[in-house]
Order: sequence, then C-alpha cells, then structure tokens
Amino acid sequence: MKKTILIIDDEPDICQSMSDIFSDEGYNVITAGDGNEALAKLEKEAPDLIFLDIWLPDSDGLKLLPGLKQEHPQVPVIMISGHGTIETAVQATKLGAFDFIEKPLSLDKLVITASNALTISKLREENVQLRKKYNENRLIGDCRPILQLREQIRIIAPTDGWVLIVGENGTGKEMVAREIHRLSNRQNGPFIDVNCAAIPDNLIESELFGYEKGAFTGAERRQKGKFELSNQGTIFLDEIGDMSLNTQAKILRVLQENTLSRLGSSQPIEIDVRIIAATNKDLEEEIKAGNFRQDLYFRLNVLPIQVPPLRDRREDIPLLCETFITNYYNNHGGTYRHLSPEVIARLKEYDWPGNVRELKNLMERLSIMCTSELVQVSDLPPYLRSPDGAGRATEDGQWDDFLASNSFNDATKAFEKLYLEDKLLKNNWNISKTATLIGMTRRNLHRKINALEISPPEA
Repeated sequence: MKKTILIIDDEPDICQSMSDIFSDEGYNVITAGDGNEALAKLEKEAPDLIFLDIWLPDSDGLKLLPGLKQEHPQVPVIMISGHGTIETAVQATKLGAFDFIEKPLSLDKLVITASNALTISKLREENVQLRKKYNENRLIGDCRPILQLREQIRIIAPTDGWVLIVGENGTGKEMVAREIHRLSNRQNGPFIDVNCAAIPDNLIESELFGYEKGAFTGAERRQKGKFELSNQGTIFLDEIGDMSLNTQAKILRVLQENTLSRLGSSQPIEIDVRIIAATNKDLEEEIKAGNFRQDLYFRLNVLPIQVPPLRDRREDIPLLCETFITNYYNNHGGTYRHLSPEVIARLKEYDWPGNVRELKNLMERLSIMCTSELVQVSDLPPYLRSPDGAGRATEDGQWDDFLASNSFNDATKAFEKLYLEDKLLKNNWNISKTATLIGMTRRNLHRKINALEISPPEA
C-alpha cells in the first residue's frame, strides 16, 4: 500500500519538484501552500509523513508544529527552511520534529530522510501493537490458582528446562507458553508455535523439519522447518497428544540429539531450542492406551504446569468480562457495555466448557449485539438465561432462526455451523475426538471447519 506524504510549502516550484521526486519513488503526494490549507486537507487526508516549511504566508511552521503533533502524534514531521539556524533546528526537534533540512533541498537527502522517518514510524507502531497485544493477552485474574500459576512461570521462565503445559482447551496454554518465553533468557529469540492437531499427518514432518528442493512432488525450493526457525528461541508444540506415534519417534530423536535433517537430505543441522509442549489430554492414560510414547513423555515432562479451568476460578469472571469488553471497545469502538449484577451472577453459575476462550467470545458477541449500554439477563444466549446454566441455544428458540430463513442452503449451513460448534465445544476442541463422535473423518471435519469459518476465539 502506497504511503502518503503531505508537503506544506508556499513555494510552488519546491512543491512541484518534491511532488515529482516522491511520486517517482512510489508515494502518494498532496500539497498545501499555507497553514490553513494544510489543516483543511488534514481533515480529509491521513498522511503518513509531513514536510513542513518554517516560513508560511499565514503562520509560523514552528507554531503550527505542536498542533500537528498533538492531533497526529504518530505522523513524523520533517521541517524545511531556507533561513535555518542551529537554534531553529534544536527548537524544532524539541517541539517534536523528526528532522530539519535546509534549503536548497537535496533531493537525495529528502528521499533518504523520508524513508528513515517512515521506517522508524513503522517500528514504533509495531512496538505499540506488540505491547497492546501483550496487554490484551496477559494472564488475567487475582484468584489463588492464577497467583500460583504466575509464581510457577516466574520460577520456570529463566531456566532452559522443557515445559509440559496441561489444561483444557480455552484455558490459555499458549498464553502461558508465550509468558514463559517473554520472561526467559531466550526472549530476544523467535517464538514458533505449532498446532500439532491442525497439521495433517502427511505434512507434519515437512512442517517441523523442513525439506530440500525436490524432496517430494511440489517441493520447488528449500524450506526451513519449525524447529530450525526456532533456533536460539522457543518452539511451542500445542496439542502434542494428537501427534502420531511415527512423528513422536522422530521428535524424540531430535530432542535427544539436538540435530535434525530436512526431508530429502542426510546433512545434520544442529539446533538450540527450548521445548514447551501443551496438551488437553491425560498423557499417562494415552500411554496406557498405546497412543503416546512413554519415553517422549518423560523427556517433555521436566517442568509440568497445570492451567486451571475457568470453573475453578469463578471469582475472576467479573474482571475477565471487564477486560474483554474494554479490549473490544478500544479496538472497535461503539458503545461500551456494562454487565448487570444478575448477568454476572449467571456467568458465575455456568460451568464454561470452553473456558476463558468461550467467555471472551461471549463478551464480543454482547458488545456487538446488545442494543443497550447495560447488558441484562434477557440479552444472554438461551443456555445462560436459566439460573443453572442448563441447556444449549438450540433448545430455546434457536430453531426460529433456521425456520425464518428463506434459503435452504443458508439454513443448512447455519445448522451445520451451530452443530459443529456445539460438538467441538463439548469435546474441548479436540478435532480427532469430535470427528470420531460424529462419524466424520478428521480431514473432512477440518474442511467443514474451514468452509463454515468456525474457529475458537483467542484465549
């Protein structure tokens, strides 16, 4: 996407020459001959960079600068002047200017300075987004189980020990893994997450170990695998209990030898990776059933962490609700919702099979669908309106939505989506278990999930 540059200068020749050079460089350019025209254009345009002349017919650029930075703090401003002094440049910098360029202008310097300003602006924005993402995805709660979990993370993170995180789907296992990485000595290295349940068995080896060009049909170039990409960092193996025994054996060899070979190559590649694995299964039971290797379990289960389900930390529900509503409002605007005491009481009574993920999804739904600022019990889904939280949406009026549709295909898709969401939720989003339960192959279930755009919201 093209970046937009606003040039504020009363000299038409300078505006034209700057417009030509930046247009040739691939930017969108708009110009203004004085301060009033610039302010008018800023009401309609959203520039990514501003060039501001100090001497303007109706204003002083240095006086205009503070207002620009206040209204558009994320937009870098580069001052230009034919009467510049060191004192003027220092003053402009103190007022928030990114740089100061003297006339006559060097076109090369203009281009380089603009590129640097936009690069730094992008990095600052990415930093803000990363901080925002972290704040939105931190471990929220003040109950005893969460305080104990935070203490475990604090102790475990600085070590290089491998971690096995156990907990139901939707409890925030990936969040725990990311927090361990963030507080570890590898925090500046990569964090690579792998959903073992979402990758087909015939592709998981190429995903994990990479491949050489020509290793198989369609391998048109060399590709690094997830283990290699996470070198000097952390690899998070989510839902490792769904990994096939064959892949488990190959993973075990990599963990024992700290080396791997890409598919199509016998050349060993040394890796230095911290392993964090997670599962919603009881791996000891899976071992007894012959579905999981005992030796791999012992390798991974160095530092075990149990993430509590939401039903075991009900006192955190009001804080979680407020956080999710606030995050949605900050990201999307609209009307800020407040939950009535009766709604909070109903939410605390419900068992939350989908855990924090299900609660977040509900808060987003209420933020969108409610017509009043205060959320009442009548605004809740049918299965949450009864005091004991019994029943599901289909048992109390959901059929009316299907019957109201004049399109058979739309009604069918709506039912399929609701049905699969219900089954996935009841099985804690275990794809294999759900597929077996409803008599569908794992691959066909994945296709349905993708086609109907079904996805668990982030915890």
